[in-house]
Amino acid sequence: MDGTQGMSEVTGSEALATLHRVFGYDAFRGEQEAIIEHVVGGGDAVVLMPTGGGKSLCYQIPAMVRAGTGIVVSPLIALMQDQVDALRAVGVRAGFMNSTQDFEERRLVEAEFLAGELDLLYLAPERLRLDSTLGLLSRGKISVFAIDEAHCVAQWGHDFRPDYLTLSVLGQNWPDVPRIALTATATHATHQEITQRLGMPDAKHFVASFDRPNIQYRIVGKADPKKQLLGFLKQEHEGDAGIVYCLSRKSVEATAEFLSRNGIEAVPYHAGLDAGTRARHQSRFLREEGLVVCATIAFGMGIDKPDVRFVAHLDLPKSVEGYYQETGRAGRDGLPSTAWMAYGLQDVVQQRKLINMGEGDEAFRRRASAHLDSMLALCETARCRRSQLLTYFGQEGAEACGNCDTCLSPPETWDGTVAAQKILSTVVRLERERRQKFGAGQIIDILLGKRSAKVIQFDHDQLSVFGIGEELAEAEWRGVVRQLLAQGLIAVEGEYGTLVLTEESGTVLGRQREVRLRKEPKPAPRAAAARERKAKSPAVELPAEVAPVFEALRAWRGAQAKENGVPAYVIFQNATLSEIALQQPTSLAQLGAIGGVGEKKLATWGEGVLGVLAGLRGEAAPSGVAGSSGAGRDDDPWPDYVGQEPPPEDEPVPEDVDW
Repeated sequence: MDGTQGMSEVTGSEALATLHRVFGYDAFRGEQEAIIEHVVGGGDAVVLMPTGGGKSLCYQIPAMVRAGTGIVVSPLIALMQDQVDALRAVGVRAGFMNSTQDFEERRLVEAEFLAGELDLLYLAPERLRLDSTLGLLSRGKISVFAIDEAHCVAQWGHDFRPDYLTLSVLGQNWPDVPRIALTATATHATHQEITQRLGMPDAKHFVASFDRPNIQYRIVGKADPKKQLLGFLKQEHEGDAGIVYCLSRKSVEATAEFLSRNGIEAVPYHAGLDAGTRARHQSRFLREEGLVVCATIAFGMGIDKPDVRFVAHLDLPKSVEGYYQETGRAGRDGLPSTAWMAYGLQDVVQQRKLINMGEGDEAFRRRASAHLDSMLALCETARCRRSQLLTYFGQEGAEACGNCDTCLSPPETWDGTVAAQKILSTVVRLERERRQKFGAGQIIDILLGKRSAKVIQFDHDQLSVFGIGEELAEAEWRGVVRQLLAQGLIAVEGEYGTLVLTEESGTVLGRQREVRLRKEPKPAPRAAAARERKAKSPAVELPAEVAPVFEALRAWRGAQAKENGVPAYVIFQNATLSEIALQQPTSLAQLGAIGGVGEKKLATWGEGVLGVLAGLRGEAAPSGVAGSSGAGRDDDPWPDYVGQEPPPEDEPVPEDVDW
């Protein structure tokens, strides 16, 4: 055995022991072990792993195994306290530094770092621009640099943060400290940009599968989107926590108010709210069960709430990367979840208009159009949506999943060549005969033979194409226009979203190309788990006789979370509670063998759990167990500030679109 092999075995066994002792798991998942061994051994790594795949362990364990403190670059300081609370709950010595702390608090954290008393220290990228921060780090012992949400370095990405461009200084100033850059979403181009801009040419790349099999992807035609959303939530996700994304602040406010008025507790979140309100709403979402947040894209990055059961979009995302990142916030615990979107013609027109009227240069518009084209292709596909997503991220050859809307209710296709020719001919007649350009609504009215006020005003009832499209209904014509836009056979132009021909239009008008279109699919049947789910019950498959045990444990967990001012999942996740309910341990040793119960949680909460189980069996709780919460002891994992509202962020929040 050579020295390298021996070191690998030692660090590998130490990493596995740390996983079991701290986090309560007996084995790594997927690429975790290989990544951890590589970083522990001193190598740089770029990690692409889907949300919920266990990225955090890939830097947390190396930070605990290697000598020194792991420095974690995290983009949202409003979440640092929650991240640190969760780590302290399992016995990890973690801290953070940001502008929400006063001088004494920062000085204490600095002293802990310099004394080697921290396993992990969280910093925002903005703080690494300060000479004082770089000077502090140079005086301490650093085990690893972790750059979380590394896609923020991509200038053409959906979450670009300029401060990430300066992070190459880490490799320059600390060439012997391993760096690990992590993200949940990146195309090949974004992957390369991360590597280049962070200055990590020798990093080993680990790309896990992008598949999230527990998420059901569904896209429906937009009719009355708020009512469609309400029906979806009432039928399938009543009482569940979830996120609803809208593009405009006005839509966010209106949707949250509509849901609240109809019996679903919802709060808004967007960049136009004051920082205190945003912080309160985010804190409620993390700590309460069953709350819905209606938000712009300013919300969600970095949030580690495992029991988000759905993510809904009422407007078309700008890119597949953005869509995947946002939908990936559902089902981090691996339990059944839904990614639902309402999508219509106006979404396409509006997105095209925003690109054309935007301030970016021609290169920016080309890239934005390419992103939108890929998003439209996902919406209009007749194949499995999951396999289309995986193909976009370079994961070829994925089989149909059997759990998305196009698998559950395969769409029919039809020869839409004549319909396409009628649309294009109407555009030609308006432009060449009248020197006019109009949007989709006017063109559809002409085809349907509607003598609307605008049709009469412009004498469009005198056109030869007036009334030649009565074989299709208005909704069907809107679908034709939408799909022609998606296929690049027609385009949107100018401030008013008028339709114009493209270079490809002539191939259709000249009968050189067949146009295949998809019929609007019938509503997909709801999954069995969704049909059976009752209000406020989690998506956990348990035998009927065990369900009351789970609910009792969940009620106990909720009381402890409220008492300690932390999210319920910080105490135990649903998957761990369900395993406890199934096994019903009668001793601390048996409880400690369950996945997700590490040494610290066992010491803090073990007796309380056993007391609940004993009470359900009609037995007296073991001595010292009754009412035990684990709080208030000498090893209390919750510092005094836990339970206070998170302070406002000290970096700018990305602006959303105002219509």
